[in-house]
Amino acid sequence: MTVTRSVVLGCGSYLPEQILTNAELATRLDTSDEWIVQRTGIRQRHIAAAGEFTSHLGTKAALAALAHAGVDAQSIDLIILATSTPDNTFPATAVAIQNALGIHHGAAFDLQAVCSGFVFALATADNFLRTGAFKRALVIGAETFSRILDWNDRTTCVLFGDGAGAVVLEARQEAGELADRGVLTTHLRSDGRHKSKLYVDGGPSSTQTVGHLRMEGREVFKHAVGMITDVIVDAFNATGTSAADIDWFVPHQANKRIIDASAHKLHIAPEKVVLTVDRHGNTSAASIPLALCTAVTDGRIETGDLVLLEAMGGGFTWGSALLRW
Repeated sequence: MTVTRSVVLGCGSYLPEQILTNAELATRLDTSDEWIVQRTGIRQRHIAAAGEFTSHLGTKAALAALAHAGVDAQSIDLIILATSTPDNTFPATAVAIQNALGIHHGAAFDLQAVCSGFVFALATADNFLRTGAFKRALVIGAETFSRILDWNDRTTCVLFGDGAGAVVLEARQEAGELADRGVLTTHLRSDGRHKSKLYVDGGPSSTQTVGHLRMEGREVFKHAVGMITDVIVDAFNATGTSAADIDWFVPHQANKRIIDASAHKLHIAPEKVVLTVDRHGNTSAASIPLALCTAVTDGRIETGDLVLLEAMGGGFTWGSALLRW
């Protein structure tokens, strides 16, 4: 008996031209390259130019994904943009991207789950495609976190960067087996009790301002590894797989120490872990598709590989996705 799977046809990414290094930050703040690298693994990040919006980053990543997939924009009938830094309070930035791509049919909307946004968006698109409501989707993660940082707060501004990544998904009939291509399982969680540990101190309803990102770094670190492993174990149980079956682990790129600790706890070999945090910093919802695209472009991820995704973000939100490329 066949089942409908959401198969990845291609991926694309975009990074702003401006690179901000740790050394440059050290000239502005009481910090150093050694301090940042030791605690986070980050060496540099990309910063959007003046007048360069989240929609611009997302559109460029989407165009790259369409080209890589070899499909026309007009074949897309669903666009889901994961972002916490929209161009405007409304309309959805996904609609701006839809219009920039020349698409005037189907549906486009934003999804907000902070750093878990891409996994949440992938799961949402997968459910829409499996029901038959849509046939081909663009799932995008795009952020301009540099716009919500307090550049005087050395505990947060050194962590984040801007960027975008995207994948094209298509509903296809597969055999209903572990060997199927496409999304095999997704698992999403949230717990609002942890809001104060990672949040932005502004918003239309509360302060009528955009606000700045605030974080209790030690608290986030303390919860991260346990929450991440929780949803990954769920993915293994749902598919009858284990760490040994995984070809590539593509985690949210927030902090190398969190990534290393999670991989160690799950018994995932270090050589299977895709790391881009050193070059990109934490790009929130864009980090997983950026890392995915990096590993596809350099030839590591190939058709048929079993790929594990995971993320955790403010809220807290966290989730996992297991897919065969």
